[in-house]
Amino acid sequence: MINLQAQKATKLSLFNLKHVSIRTFWITAISFFMCFFAWFGIVPFMPDVVKDLGLTPDQKWNSIILAVTGTVFARLLIGKLCDKYGPRMCYTFLLMLGAIPVILCGLVQTPTQFLVCRLFIGFIGASFVITQVHTSLMFASNVVGTANATSAGWGNLGGGANRLGMPIIAAAVVSFGVAEAEAWRYSMIIAGVVCFLMGLVYYFFTQDTPQGNFKELREQGVEIEKKKDEVGFLAVLKDYRIWILFIVYAASFGIELTVYGTMDDYLQNTFQLERLTAGNIVLSFALMNIFARTLGGFFGDRFGKLKGLRGRVLFLSFILCVQGIMLVTFSTTTSIVIGFVFLILFSLSVQMAEGATFSVVPFINKKAIGSVSGIVGAGGNVGAFLAALFLKSKSALAEKTAIAANAGLGEEAVKAAQSAASSAAVSQGYFIIGLVVVVTGVVALGIKFSQADEKAHAPEPIIEGEVGELQPVKVKS
Repeated sequence: MINLQAQKATKLSLFNLKHVSIRTFWITAISFFMCFFAWFGIVPFMPDVVKDLGLTPDQKWNSIILAVTGTVFARLLIGKLCDKYGPRMCYTFLLMLGAIPVILCGLVQTPTQFLVCRLFIGFIGASFVITQVHTSLMFASNVVGTANATSAGWGNLGGGANRLGMPIIAAAVVSFGVAEAEAWRYSMIIAGVVCFLMGLVYYFFTQDTPQGNFKELREQGVEIEKKKDEVGFLAVLKDYRIWILFIVYAASFGIELTVYGTMDDYLQNTFQLERLTAGNIVLSFALMNIFARTLGGFFGDRFGKLKGLRGRVLFLSFILCVQGIMLVTFSTTTSIVIGFVFLILFSLSVQMAEGATFSVVPFINKKAIGSVSGIVGAGGNVGAFLAALFLKSKSALAEKTAIAANAGLGEEAVKAAQSAASSAAVSQGYFIIGLVVVVTGVVALGIKFSQADEKAHAPEPIIEGEVGELQPVKVKS
C-alpha cells in the first residue's frame, strides 16, 4: 500500500533502518561502491593483463581513456531516464546489465576485446547519477547536501578499495587451485556476479520516493509534479548554471580520476618509490572518500543555512581554488615528505569540492533533478578524458624523445631517462591543470539564484524526535 504521508528525512540518522530514506541511502551507497569496485577492478591487475594479452603502451593508455569515455554518454542518458522511470528501476537495470561487460572482461582473449569491455564497463560509472538522484528524492533540503556527499563518497571508496579487495579475491581464487596468471580473470567474473546480485537487492528493497514508486504513484492518480510545470530536457540544457557546474565537476571529479590513475607511475618516477609503496599512498588518497566528500556536503549545507543558496556557491568556489593551489604546489615539490603532505591536502580539497558541487545541484531545478545530475555528472568524465589525453600527449612525447636521445647508452640508462622525462612531463601537466582548477573556482561564482529561488529553498526546520517531515502530494482532480 502507498503511504502518501511518508516523510523525507531531515536528519542523516544512519542506524534508523526502519525509515525508507535511510534504508535507501545504505543500499544506494553499497550499490555505488560495487559499481566503482568493478569499474576500476582491473587496475590492480594491469601488469598481469599487459603480459597476458600483450598490450602495447598505447593500448594501455587507451583502455584508461575508454573506461571514462563510456561513462560520459551513460551519465547524460541516465539522468533523463531517472526523471521518467525513477531511480529504482534505472539502478536495477544498470547493475544487472552493467555486470555483463565486467564478467566478459574476465573472458577476453585479445587486446581489442579487452578495450571494448573497458568501454562498456565504463557505463556503470553512471551509477553516481542515480545515487545522487535517489538521495535527493529521499532527503530534505537542510541535509540533502550531506546525504548526497556521503553516499557519493562512500560509493567512490570502491574505486580505492579494489586495490585491497581484488588481490584478496585473487588470492582466494588461487587457494582453490587456479593458476596465478588466471586469477585476475576469475576476480573480474566474481565482481560482475556481485553487481548482478545487487541489482536484485535494489529492486526488492528500495522505492523511488518516501511516498512510493513513480509507477505506482501515477497509477494511484498521484503526480510527481503538475504537467504544466514539467521541464523539458532542452529547457534544462539552456540553463547556463548547469554548464558552469559541468565545468566545475570536470575540474574536481575529473581531475581526481586522472590523478588517481596516473599517480602510481608519477610517485615511482619522481621519488623512486617501490610499486607497492606508491600504490599504498594512492590507496590512502582514495580512502579519504570515507569522510572528505561528506565534509564538502556538510559545509555546503552549513553555508546554505548561513547565507542561503549563494552561500553554497561561495563555499564551492573557495574549495575549488584551494584544490587547484594544492595541486600546483604538489607538482613543484621534490621532497617525498612535503609532496605527501600536499597530496593529502589535494585529496581532501578535491573530494570536498565534489561534495560541495552536489550540495548545489539539487537546487538548480527540482523538477529535473535527474537531468541536471546527469549533465553535471558527465562533466566529471569529460574532465577526466581531456586531462588524461593532455597528460598522455605530454608524457608520450617526452618519453619518445628521451628514448631516442639515449638509445646507445644501454637499457638501464634508457629506462632512467624515460622515467625522468615522464616525471617532468606529468609534473608540468599537473601544474597547468592546477591553474585551470583555480580559474574554474573563480568561474563558479557566476552561478546565481533569484530572490524567489532563495525564498523557495529556505532550509526546512528539523523536527525533534523525527527523521523526516511531511511532504505534500499532488493528486489529479
